[in-house]
Amino acid sequence: MDPESKKLLENIYSLEYENNKILRSMKRSMVWGQIMSVVYWLIIIGASIGAFYFLQPYINKIMNLYNSVSGVEQTINPNQ
Repeated sequence: MDPESKKLLENIYSLEYENNKILRSMKRSMVWGQIMSVVYWLIIIGASIGAFYFLQPYINKIMNLYNSVSGVEQTINPNQ
């Protein structure tokens, strides 16, 4: 193998090695981005469910109050 071809081959190898490092880094970043996105949505959904769980007694009280007020209104205006 002549020196010029060898130098060209070494240059191509170094470029390919650098390209491979960059592509692996990009792939790793994409995987971590997807994982963080899933964790983000799990936190959002979990917080929503937790908030509903803790607020459910207050929501039930408000619904009972609304139903009792609605019942009083129907007894006052039986024609409607």
